[in-house]
Amino acid sequence: MKILVCISKTPDTTAKIAFADNNTKFAADGVQWIINPYDEWYALVRAIELKEKDPSTILHLVNVGMADNEPIIRKALALGGDEAIRVNTDNSDSFFIASQIAAVARQGNYDLIFTGKETIDYNGSAIGGMVAELLDLPYISHAIKFDLEGTDAIVTREIEGGEETDKAALPLVVSCQKGMAEQRIPNMKGIMGARSKPLNVIEPVAADALTSVASYELPPAKAGVKLVSPDTPEELVGLLHEEAKAF
Repeated sequence: MKILVCISKTPDTTAKIAFADNNTKFAADGVQWIINPYDEWYALVRAIELKEKDPSTILHLVNVGMADNEPIIRKALALGGDEAIRVNTDNSDSFFIASQIAAVARQGNYDLIFTGKETIDYNGSAIGGMVAELLDLPYISHAIKFDLEGTDAIVTREIEGGEETDKAALPLVVSCQKGMAEQRIPNMKGIMGARSKPLNVIEPVAADALTSVASYELPPAKAGVKLVSPDTPEELVGLLHEEAKAF
């Protein structure tokens, strides 16, 4: 079996977010970059578990980005990927990125494609579905459990108010979220081995970028806390009604 895991670079969750060029670009200076947690903790680790169960499995990684993405790609290889592919382009449009991933997947003839459910910077949840459509493959989103029965995948996903279990034949595209696997830390052997694993850089295929960023803005600052005396419950009721719009 061949598995392709899509990984992306995102700011660390503790990074201070700021924008530049009249709020049209993300200010990257001083930002610590990480593998998108949904890609690393759930998609990649579950793929590694499948490879551990069947050592004949081939596990490849794909990333769409420039050379400064390579440290996070090497970390993913240290966790357990066999080989990585970096598409050498800088574009944040979901359709453009999905087109690059689909081109890699089509050429590699993969049985299973894993993505995180979304990236923690854009929260678009669009890539997995687009990749599946471009490849004309079935797609299961928000997976919290994945198992194989021969050439069929048994996938449990979250739905409104509960869970749903689906069965689909490979090849298949699945987006992964919390519950799919447990976070791992690369060991020294993996870190040393990742240095010599193949990281192939390819140029992007022709594809349209259907969206562009007009501007960014930060959420409004949180208002200060208002303290209400226990002797004036009517004030609390008024605040909940008029300001919090609780009822």
